[in-house]
Amino acid sequence: MFGRLISKLRANRGFLLFLLGLFVLRGAIADWNPIPSGSMRPTVLEGDVVLVDKTAYDWQLPFTHIALRRQGEPQRGDIVVFYSPTDGTRLIKRVVGLPGDTVAVHGGALWLNGQAVPLTAHRHSEEPTAWGPLDALQAVEHLPGNGAHAVHEVQALPALPARRDVPPLTLGQDQYYMLGDNRDNSADSRYIGPVPRRLLVGRVSRLVASADIDGWWTPRWSRWGMALR
Repeated sequence: MFGRLISKLRANRGFLLFLLGLFVLRGAIADWNPIPSGSMRPTVLEGDVVLVDKTAYDWQLPFTHIALRRQGEPQRGDIVVFYSPTDGTRLIKRVVGLPGDTVAVHGGALWLNGQAVPLTAHRHSEEPTAWGPLDALQAVEHLPGNGAHAVHEVQALPALPARRDVPPLTLGQDQYYMLGDNRDNSADSRYIGPVPRRLLVGRVSRLVASADIDGWWTPRWSRWGMALR
């Protein structure tokens, strides 16, 4: 019996090596993450699947938070996947505050280091929610710095109760402030606090696939492989 098992393993070693490579790939290099909620609308939609670069900031021991080598630094505007410091839930948000920044929210507007972050190109849209369609105010946010995603879309849902005022908080070493692009429908650093670097999984810059979860999982072909900003 043991001999037959060895024989089967040898006969299928190519497939087994493929599975091992996939395991290592997902654990240490790249991963994909389905999006179940609308906290990053209008940038990332429910039913999108994002590609996560797990080597963007640190080389980590696979499936752990143990950093083996510092690889790069998060930038304002980066979309990142991380583990919540409160309950370990895997989340996707945008980095808006870096170590040393003082972050505040006044009347729903983001402030960095004593200055309001500019918003331009306002327009109205409609947001599907559990409470039915709601009026959404979309705008382009201009974070300071030259990050690739410093300029991006955000939206507000004026009809929803939300935490639109947060007192100034100065970030410590290796702490990051995260906000969802859907500012009035996102459980982010306003609720869970700053995120330590060790809880970052990786950076997101592209979609792998997308489907309309409210429309019989119909593929949204135009979003497949789409670069995000």
